[in-house]
Amino acid sequence: MDQLALLFVLLLGAVVSVPLGDRFGLPAPVLMTLLGMVLAVADFVPNVNVPPDLILPLLLPPLLYAAVRRTSWRQFTANIRPIFLLAVALVFVTTLAVAFVASAIVPGLPIAAAVALGALVAPPDPVAATAVAGQLGLPRRLVSILEGEGLFNDVTAIVLYHVAIAAAVSGSFNPWRAGLDFVLSAVVAVAIGLALGWAANKLMSALDDATLQIGLTLLVPYASYVLADELHGSGVLAVLTTALFLSEYAFGADDVLTRLAGGTVWDVVDTLVTGVAFGLIGLELHNAIRTASGRWGEMLGWAAAIVGVVVVVRLAWLLPATWLTKRLHAKRDYDEEIPTSWRETVIMWWAGMRGVASVALALAIPLTMDDGSAFPDRDEIVFIAFGVIMATLVLQGLTLPWLVKRLGVRADTDSEQAFEKELAVRAAKAAKRRLREIEDVEELPEEVSEQLLRRAFDIGVRISPEVGDGERREAYEKRVQRVKRMRRIQSEMMSAARHEVLAARSEPGADPEIVDRVLRHLDVRSLR
Repeated sequence: MDQLALLFVLLLGAVVSVPLGDRFGLPAPVLMTLLGMVLAVADFVPNVNVPPDLILPLLLPPLLYAAVRRTSWRQFTANIRPIFLLAVALVFVTTLAVAFVASAIVPGLPIAAAVALGALVAPPDPVAATAVAGQLGLPRRLVSILEGEGLFNDVTAIVLYHVAIAAAVSGSFNPWRAGLDFVLSAVVAVAIGLALGWAANKLMSALDDATLQIGLTLLVPYASYVLADELHGSGVLAVLTTALFLSEYAFGADDVLTRLAGGTVWDVVDTLVTGVAFGLIGLELHNAIRTASGRWGEMLGWAAAIVGVVVVVRLAWLLPATWLTKRLHAKRDYDEEIPTSWRETVIMWWAGMRGVASVALALAIPLTMDDGSAFPDRDEIVFIAFGVIMATLVLQGLTLPWLVKRLGVRADTDSEQAFEKELAVRAAKAAKRRLREIEDVEELPEEVSEQLLRRAFDIGVRISPEVGDGERREAYEKRVQRVKRMRRIQSEMMSAARHEVLAARSEPGADPEIVDRVLRHLDVRSLR
């Protein structure tokens, strides 16, 4: 098997892992990691030769952009305090704790290298947390906090990592310069993210074609990351800023085709890239085995100690941070999504899985110092990092569904249904208001006006059947049965039409371009 064949195996696994995960109640990223580990110990599977400096630029931009599509700027600003406590403060605390323990137990490990180890294992993975939390039916407030933490903690961790690596390879460290670099990196990233978001938004309006607009969204995350990185800004923060800007302003309410098609395209991209990313994590088992050859007891002990630090520090931080946030939350006059019980806090603690960013940063550790000597304890750092990733991703990922079920943490379906009903009522009222405005300008026959008014009511009922009263709901249900029957018959009619058009494709003299154009017309009609 060569590298290309291995890539196709990972892509196939990414597709298959989704229904398997749904069937067995397991997160797809964890299944892909296990697949990678199985492939890593197979003799016929080659070592992965992806340059470490390309892993983050290739994998993170689409994963971050896809994750931001599920959130909003308002949701981020409303949760700025818990996100800050987790994505910034907790990353600093975890980095320092890991650095202290690692420098104490690994003989000869310099402080700067220990800080680099702490920075690369500190941030929980946004993709793993989102994928796992989304499958388990957790309360939306927990999912929002986990998404926000996962999206922004990489920014803090990567900057800390680069500062530590620079200090390690040069042998000197200036805290003031490091702090200035941190601030400048964030400022540059936000400026580039906003500029690219604004430019992309204007270009999308000019393109006025769904295919080209979606193609642009595939390019923008990479452009944002690379440009920010070239200008010494945070590529991750630049992508997040661009994605948040576009999620608010890129598509209007009437951009139906672009929104539907774009959502499908990005779901495909998210599934495939996530699968490949976590498959690569599992494949690193091969390098870990080679590194630990003859030193298994010692190196496993180091890895276990750092795993313990990472897990304990997260719990020790979450408990008082949640209490403090609750106290401050009581004084606020608007909602903030926070854990409301110790059970939810435990779930947030156990959902802190490491993943793609940690692997990429571990592999990106330079081989040599500025003076040409080998980077101190590089193999040991990579092995410990891999141990943390495996323990948190596989162990916690596999046991999180059981823990959620055991603690009985579930989404508040009543409040979700109430909000859905509220939106349905608002949508129906908006449609009725617009109908009245049109009637003031245009003269409509009474039967047409009544039919349109009924359809305006149906808009709300289709979203939430609870909107209608008993009599209207019963009448609507009867209409639904009639419509279903009509749609079934119409679907069979359209199917016969499509088969006939497709058959014409193989006829002598048939122009395939014209056949495809007619088929596209039938396909669009079938979606209505």
